[in-house]
Amino acid sequence: MPLLVDGQRVQLPQSAGDLVRAHPLLEERARLLRGQSVQQVGPQGLLYVQQRELAVTSPKDGSISILGSDDATTCHIVVLRHTGNGATCLTHCDGTDSRAEVPLIMNAIKSFPDHAQCGRLEVHLVGGFNDERQLSQKLTHQLLSEFDRQEDDIHLVTLCVTELNDREENENHFPIIYGIAVNIKTAEIYRASFQDRGPEEELRAARALTGGPMISIYDAKTEQLRIGPYSWMPFPHVDFWLQQDDKEILENLSTSPLAEPPHFVEHIRSTLMFLKKYPSPTNTLFPGNKALLYKKSEDGLWEKISSPEN
Repeated sequence: MPLLVDGQRVQLPQSAGDLVRAHPLLEERARLLRGQSVQQVGPQGLLYVQQRELAVTSPKDGSISILGSDDATTCHIVVLRHTGNGATCLTHCDGTDSRAEVPLIMNAIKSFPDHAQCGRLEVHLVGGFNDERQLSQKLTHQLLSEFDRQEDDIHLVTLCVTELNDREENENHFPIIYGIAVNIKTAEIYRASFQDRGPEEELRAARALTGGPMISIYDAKTEQLRIGPYSWMPFPHVDFWLQQDDKEILENLSTSPLAEPPHFVEHIRSTLMFLKKYPSPTNTLFPGNKALLYKKSEDGLWEKISSPEN
């Protein structure tokens, strides 16, 4: 069954701009989202989702109340929610393999009980801009096409991507919105930035930089964040990259050098240092080749718990 807007089947392929012009409600929702001020989201009750990660939970979760992600330039942040049971999935897609990722997002929502009860599936797509290489445009098209290919009716509620999320300054283009959060209890989606991107921020970033696929990081049944065990090949020429100046790193390791947030180069350098230190992570970072498990403490912050025996 198809992708729907206001109960009508979406005619694809068409650009995000054409789509909202055909559906004024979509245009209005995008305008309202762009017009919000950015909220700083603290770590309490937050599950931060990095690039090529997805996390899904529901209002019954006693630990997590907010899912969020930021630093999206050409990437898109996708929120899929079932209005019946409130199951909500947030993921940060970079276009690596949208055809495999959209079914993962769908299955994550369907893994919750009562998903077949009353209610409907609603999707929100945010991120990207008019970048020179048209990576955002390509990703928008891929995601819309893949959601349209799914068996279920999926209602497109928010579309604030690519040309709808673009601003121009001195003939350079930038995203307007870099990050969003979703409140699991109220379903509110809002512009957001995050100081705390943990736990294990560098380890998770290293997995993405070395080409790891989209993975689910959270078990809503046990309310535990599960990291790894991961493996990767030593990063090619890591010493060479660490010797380069900021301009070289930006131009070669970013999809959109002019539009990156200020901390991008520092983030890449720390990830490269991490990869240099741990060229092969299996036993050094994951003793006994077991996952690292985290749970929210009473004050709403992540704390490490011991791995299970199996």
